[in-house]
Amino acid sequence: MSAVAYVNGRICSQQDAAISVFDHGFLYGEGVYEVIRTYGGELFLVGRHFRRLRASASMITLDVGMSDSALENIVRETIAAYRAGSGDPARAQDVLARILLTRGIGEMSYDPTKSPHPSLVVIVKPLVPPPAAAYERGVAVSLVSVIRNHPASVDPRIKSNNLLNNVLAMQEALRRGPYFEAILRNYRGELAECSQSNLFLVKDGTARTPALDAGLLAGITREFVEEVAVEAGVPTEDAVLRDDDLLGADEAFLTSTSKEIVPIVRVDDRVIGDGRPGPVTRVLLDAYRRKARTVAGRG
Repeated sequence: MSAVAYVNGRICSQQDAAISVFDHGFLYGEGVYEVIRTYGGELFLVGRHFRRLRASASMITLDVGMSDSALENIVRETIAAYRAGSGDPARAQDVLARILLTRGIGEMSYDPTKSPHPSLVVIVKPLVPPPAAAYERGVAVSLVSVIRNHPASVDPRIKSNNLLNNVLAMQEALRRGPYFEAILRNYRGELAECSQSNLFLVKDGTARTPALDAGLLAGITREFVEEVAVEAGVPTEDAVLRDDDLLGADEAFLTSTSKEIVPIVRVDDRVIGDGRPGPVTRVLLDAYRRKARTVAGRG
């Protein structure tokens, strides 16, 4: 089974999952989402993801409409339905659960009171991590011309279902070549984040990442990596970073829920460091995976 979905109270197959064309998530992109993964079948950092979901929803005046425990039950029920259909009751395959909350069905109006009942969708599918070579040899990324949304227009802190900014960035990278990710700058020309991940670079043993006021999503994995780095004895810094900082870095890597920590060894035609995953990146990836499996299931 490729995926199952919970749609407003009903769990169904991928083929039967549908939502109204009058849902404001479809009409106007009014909605927020989170992606949660499992380790050994246990949900990872679910409490943090729910907090960010509520924060995103509040920034577009959208009511989640249920408690965290009720939402978690829905996620777990959808995962159980996926496992039953896939013949994996032993939870050998880890999964991704994508939670989408939209304004719901209503009149074709921007007035939120015209759509009083939000829609909730949970999609569960197998976790397909990057190939082993991505971690062993590193990946190439592209610095694109697409600018990250200005915080005063569409605040990047909102994990919005409307991902056109990110899509256009990644499509530019793909037109340039077989790049793994796209790196976006903000309106000030500072490095912000990637199209689907957060960005780190390493210089003189310190892992540095763009500060939140650069206009980026506060990644759950980004936060967890900084915690892991403290325990591993790797200094970290949130900083203003520009192209030269990245191109002159000793190492670089990206982080996300599904990808964990992926080494970056080339940016367009520029090699980072010696062109191989660096020692700090390798230490952090190993420490990340050990701690993730320890804390999975604790929220």
